[in-house]
This record gives sequence, structure tokens and C-alpha cells, in this order.
Amino acid sequence: MNSLNNLNIQPIENGELRKLLQHNIDQKTKPVGSLGFLEELALQIGLIQETTKPELKSPVMLTVASDHGITEEGVSPVPTRITWQQVSNFINGGGGIGLFCKQYGFDLYVVDAGVDHDFEAHPRLIDKKVRKATRNFLKEPAMTIDECDEAIRNGRDIMALFAEKGSNVVGFGEMGIGNSSPATALLSVFTGLPVEECTGPGCGLDQKGVQHKASVLRQAFEKHGVSDKPEQNLATYGGLEIATMAGAMLEAAQRRMLIVVDGFITTSAFLAAYEICPAVRDYAVFSHCSKEYGHVKMLDHMNGRAVLNLDLRLGEGTGSALAYPIIQGSVAMLNDMTSFGEAKVYNVVDETGNIVSK
Repeated sequence: MNSLNNLNIQPIENGELRKLLQHNIDQKTKPVGSLGFLEELALQIGLIQETTKPELKSPVMLTVASDHGITEEGVSPVPTRITWQQVSNFINGGGGIGLFCKQYGFDLYVVDAGVDHDFEAHPRLIDKKVRKATRNFLKEPAMTIDECDEAIRNGRDIMALFAEKGSNVVGFGEMGIGNSSPATALLSVFTGLPVEECTGPGCGLDQKGVQHKASVLRQAFEKHGVSDKPEQNLATYGGLEIATMAGAMLEAAQRRMLIVVDGFITTSAFLAAYEICPAVRDYAVFSHCSKEYGHVKMLDHMNGRAVLNLDLRLGEGTGSALAYPIIQGSVAMLNDMTSFGEAKVYNVVDETGNIVSK
């Protein structure tokens, strides 16, 4: 795919900087390891930014929206017009994502990747519409390979623009009625898990509805099969918002930005990016573990650990925003927490009997 020709994501290094960061963390006035996952986050962010004094600059939230032809098969109980109505709500500061971005300091933009609606121009709306909704992938691939490539390129272009403006943190979220079906399909395709083990209620299906959704997805797999090329699977079963997010995530990693991933659908985009280039994993923080059934399976596949577990299943990027203060706390701990030397606390030993401060 042309959109991936110049992709070059470097894994975060494991040499002297890692040792120095770990030493600095261990020298803080606390028992070694006592701040748990917070210490791992601080180490990761320092390695991403290649410094012992990382900074979080100009965090941006991208909520990417699209409609889905698979809704023709009754896989969602919610009418598709909700997609464009919620986009209008978000760009005017409404919804959960509008509230939490304001609360936690994110600059919110909504990307129209394929909403079945014509919007008026708005400073918070980024028009990257490839087409009005994907096709019904029970009958034909959701996107052509060229459309998928365009969506990936759009995501990369958007991310490049924000990076060049100085942002080094990006949160991702989504909006799109029916998009738990492509996310479920991608989970099954990329992990090899049976589709029945991946399918959940999405926007509120009952058990009969969940069984119907799984049946629709199974029929689609029987029709199209599974490719050994992740980009082809993304085109066949994905969504325009999912492909756009995947492209933006890849570009963010290439530019050594911190990627904050939301819930089930957003993580399916990250899963696609991971299948395209596994090194992207080093740059991600998974904000929470969704209540949607398949999310934990995605995280397990990528050896991902969630910051929060609050039974969230709203999407939009809300989990990314809610986890951000904890990410900020990890950086503050690394940069500002007193060390044993600064506090003049000496001859401290760890649990193994080794002196950590002299």
C-alpha cells in the first residue's frame, strides 16, 4: 500500500537510557517498585521521548467517525443517524468526550472519515471523508484496497500535522453506529479466535441479538476468507474510522508520540496497526479495559495492560481522557518526586537487602 511505503517505526531502545531511567525511578523516596504500574508508565514515556526528563505537550484527542454498511443486517439496535448527530454534538463540546477533554486538558477534534451525512465546515471538524459509509461486508468487502489505503494515508497526514504543531500526546476515540461488528471481525481475524468468543452486545444487543451478530460475521468469513496481509483484512472487514485511526497511530509512533488508546473499537484499530508494524506497540498506553466482551482478548493478544478498569463501554475517547491524569502523575513522579539523596535519607535497602541509597 502506498500509504505505508515510508513507514519506519523504531522500537524503543533497551540500553543505557533504560538503565538510567530505572535508576532514577528506584532512587525516589519510596520502596523500590511500590508505585507499581505508574513506574512502568514513567519508564515507557522516558524511552519514547529519549530523555530522563519527559514532558507531555499539547495533548490532542482525535475522535474519528464513520458509518457502516453492515448495519443493514440488524447487528445494532441503534439507528445510524445517531452517528452524525453525535458528531455534531461533539464538535460543539458536548457528550462524554466533550466534557472529559475540557476537564483534563485535551484539544478535541472530530474526524469525519466516512459519515453518511454532509456537515457544514466547523473548526473542530476535520473532513477526511473517503466515502459515505463502508459497504455491507456480508455481501462485499467493506472497502476497496484503494479506499483503505486512502483512509490510512488520511490518518497519517492528520497526525503529522499535529506533531508538527508540537503535540507529543494523542488520545484516540471513535463514533460509528455498528462499528463493534467490524471491530469484532478484526479481533477474530487477527487473533484466530472463533467469532463466537469475540462477539459482545455493542450498543445494547440482547443475547439473541449477539448470536445473530456472530452468525452474520461467520457468514462473512465464509464468503471472503482471511488474507495473510493485514491491510487486506482491514479493507475487507474494517471501518473507515478504524483504518484512519490505524494510520494515525502508525504515524504517531513514527514521530515518537505517546498514543493513548480507548476501548474496544479504538483498540481494534490499534490491533490492525500492530499487525502491520508490531513496533507500534512500544508507543501505546491502553487507557482502560472495556466492558465489551472482546476487549480483554485484544489486550491479551498484544500483552497490553490497562490503566483503568471502570466497566466503561461508551467509546468516543472517554477512557483515554480519564486515564490521562494518571499518565501525568507518572511523569511528575519521574521528574519531581524527591530522591533519597535530595531528602538526605541514606543507607536504604530494598527487599533483597541491596542498598539503594548511600
